[in-house]
Amino acid sequence: REFLRAINQFAVTLTEMFLSNSSFELQLWNNYFHLAVAFLTQDSLQLENFSQAKRNSILAKYGDMRATIGASIRDMWYNLGHHKIEFIPGMVGPILEMTLVPELELRKSTIPIFFDMMLCEYQLTESFSRFEDEILRKLDSEVEGGRGDEQYKQLFESILLSCCQRHPELAKPGENFVALVTGLLERLLDYRAVMNDENKTYSMSCTVNLL
Repeated sequence: REFLRAINQFAVTLTEMFLSNSSFELQLWNNYFHLAVAFLTQDSLQLENFSQAKRNSILAKYGDMRATIGASIRDMWYNLGHHKIEFIPGMVGPILEMTLVPELELRKSTIPIFFDMMLCEYQLTESFSRFEDEILRKLDSEVEGGRGDEQYKQLFESILLSCCQRHPELAKPGENFVALVTGLLERLLDYRAVMNDENKTYSMSCTVNLL
């Protein structure tokens, strides 16, 4: 809880003193995002790993701090305004790691950041290739490391498609991107599920599909 207060104060200071063009400090903002994501994803906050009794005790005393800090990260991202492009693709990985945390409200709150990254890059370059390349690269290692599930795939697809449909210029490229990511995620999840399966034929089939 003390750390949460400290990082929230860090956010206030950044917004008040290091956001305008004349005082913007890229490294300080980078430090904030990486520190906040590291806090949110630490093992001691992953309530699903605890017994129901311990989970209830933590929730009663502290609430789910992941949702709180996730909302702060989301708000800080939108506060960046035209500075956002300086964090693409560097922040794609940390944001992906955060959205993969298996907490429904956190995911709903933070997955839309991906669309904002796409839109930001597209408005400057008429492409979001840097964002796309980075998320595909990071997704592979994150799922291999045990993160991601069917709920995440469905949320990613529905939220990103909904966002793209509200921006005609991104409707088609956005739809293609979402199909690419969800297709890759589906194959990665299948592959992970059968890595230790004794059915070698099915394992080989999943490997071929992934390749």
